[in-house]
Amino acid sequence: MPIPNGGLITETNEQYYAGAQRFISDGNGVVTTTFNTALILGSFDPNALNYTLNNFKLYTSPTGLPGTYTEYILAYTATSNVITFAVAPAAGSYIAVQLKILNGGSFGVEDAPGTATGTAAEENYGSYSYTPLTEVIDGFMAIYVGEHKLIADIKRTDAIFHAKRGLQEFSYDTLKSIKSQELTISPALSATIPQDYVNYVNISYIDSMGVKHPIYPANNLTIAPYEVPLQDEDGNPTMDNFGDNLEGSSQTLERWASANDSLLNGNITAEEYFAYSGWLTGNPFLGQKYGNDPQYAQKNGWFNMNERDGTIAFSSNLKDRLIVLEYISDGLAYDLDMRIPKMAEDALYAHMLYSILASRINQPEYVIQRLKKDRSAKLRNAKIRLSNIKLSEIVQVMRGKSKWIKS
Repeated sequence: MPIPNGGLITETNEQYYAGAQRFISDGNGVVTTTFNTALILGSFDPNALNYTLNNFKLYTSPTGLPGTYTEYILAYTATSNVITFAVAPAAGSYIAVQLKILNGGSFGVEDAPGTATGTAAEENYGSYSYTPLTEVIDGFMAIYVGEHKLIADIKRTDAIFHAKRGLQEFSYDTLKSIKSQELTISPALSATIPQDYVNYVNISYIDSMGVKHPIYPANNLTIAPYEVPLQDEDGNPTMDNFGDNLEGSSQTLERWASANDSLLNGNITAEEYFAYSGWLTGNPFLGQKYGNDPQYAQKNGWFNMNERDGTIAFSSNLKDRLIVLEYISDGLAYDLDMRIPKMAEDALYAHMLYSILASRINQPEYVIQRLKKDRSAKLRNAKIRLSNIKLSEIVQVMRGKSKWIKS
């Protein structure tokens, strides 16, 4: 892999902050953008269904002055950041490529094109702190593979496999790979698990001030049955014409959805106490003699994972609540995910080197052990770097230690 000359930042300030790049047409009908973000073209036609897949818009102007840009809607193609016009804009006219934000590009309606806040694509921000996985593989092949090196020869597909496996492992407990979704709990008291979900980190509901309140798993309270076979009078599962069990709805989840949460967390009124006194005396959660069980003494609500349906079930007090689901993925679901923080890049190289040689025969054991220790040390360094612990934040929290509590 050739080493580039000069600095590593290739975008101009307008490209990075405003998500825009301007050109003066030479009449040939071809412009090449230099965004770090790859251009995605679904269709040039705003009336076409695939037009919404575009992550950029094109604008032209005869003078380049603010307020004179109009969206270009004639035919063009975009391949590898090269835009080719079917009919070339007039020589000397101005062409603007505007990356879209979530609600679309807005280059043509701004008084100062490309300078208004919020006109750039979010995925274009913060890219300098990451290295694309393709570049990591290129660097590995160039530096670690060849004559007089530990790996004399390797197929590129093998390097890609071990790089992806390393990225997956790092995503679980090393990289800052936590994603989040803002969802509203449906009247059915459930939410669908995200497409790239691997495991949850936190689930919280958001109050009217935007403050999050943690929701706790109901692992010891209820369960989401994986199968709910319909039974005949003798208790045997009934089957369809193909010999598969017929499935019914879960009564466990129905009862959980209609449960009175106050009876679980101990936050009961006098009316509830007398209405449910028989149940309260024998229930396993409210110790009438010794008080509540602390693990249930909270009113934020509970959730449990329904692995069979791919949903999350919530307790009844969370109906119509706004929640934020924080979860981890494996770093391979989308092209944009396939990048690694620069502070963990060396650890990924060490992982690839160890994994490749450890899977080969006739390798000296002392070399394998040395590479294993090197991998562990660099992975530990990456975790420390990415933990993002700031002394000033710890000091701010510890100031509460000197607070006087009056009796």
